[in-house]
Amino acid sequence: MGQVASIGIDAGSTAVKIVGIDKSSRILFHITEPTEPKIEEQVKRLLRKIETELGVDISGIPITATGYGSSLILEARKRVTEITCHAKGVFTYFGHGGTLVDIGGQDSKVIVVGNRGQVIDFVMNDKCAAGTGRFLETTAWRLKIPVEEMGKLALSSSQEVPISSTCAVFAESEVISMLARGKALEAVIRGLHRALVKRVVAMIDNVGLVSPLILSGGVVCNEAVQKMIEEETGVKPLVPEHPQLMGAYGAAIMGLSEEV
Repeated sequence: MGQVASIGIDAGSTAVKIVGIDKSSRILFHITEPTEPKIEEQVKRLLRKIETELGVDISGIPITATGYGSSLILEARKRVTEITCHAKGVFTYFGHGGTLVDIGGQDSKVIVVGNRGQVIDFVMNDKCAAGTGRFLETTAWRLKIPVEEMGKLALSSSQEVPISSTCAVFAESEVISMLARGKALEAVIRGLHRALVKRVVAMIDNVGLVSPLILSGGVVCNEAVQKMIEEETGVKPLVPEHPQLMGAYGAAIMGLSEEV
């Protein structure tokens, strides 16, 4: 492993991501864990793990934090907004701007990224679970289905049962009602994915789609979400190898300079 020049931490609502990069912004290591109640203690433990298991002396290495729990990370020299970090992360990864759709566990963002990695416009949904990972997670939990299997189930059906509720709580009840009426599980799950994607596409329409379309966030690891976004927009999206790391990656990049 090369010399670590900067560390970025994205303390998200559902997962904590840590990325270490060299001076050329190349990712040297990354760690992802489900978010624990005491984020500050979790981050301390993960930083110790980086030192003991990876042999990285973090003293003197700039640490930049982002995400909803960033204020709790005392090791951070600076804190940067999620919007800026995600824009910087995908711009550096792909080498160009575009329209970034970031779907996380409890919020989703659509960001128009300029030709220097700057944020031109954005819209964010952080007040409602619809259009976020929680929309799928609550139903998966109720149905006792691993959330990782939801996308496969959706894609296994050629039929689709429309879910009309735009609220995650009511959608969960609607799904149970549809199943009680004998609708196929796979078709209902497919309809649930469609409802999530339509909410996200409405956000894209709000800011305007500037090509190319880029996806990030843990939820876009779901292949059904990727496929349906392509169907609804008519544009095949670009997806980084580790889409859930783009916020932490962008934070690490911001740590290489005095830019905030």
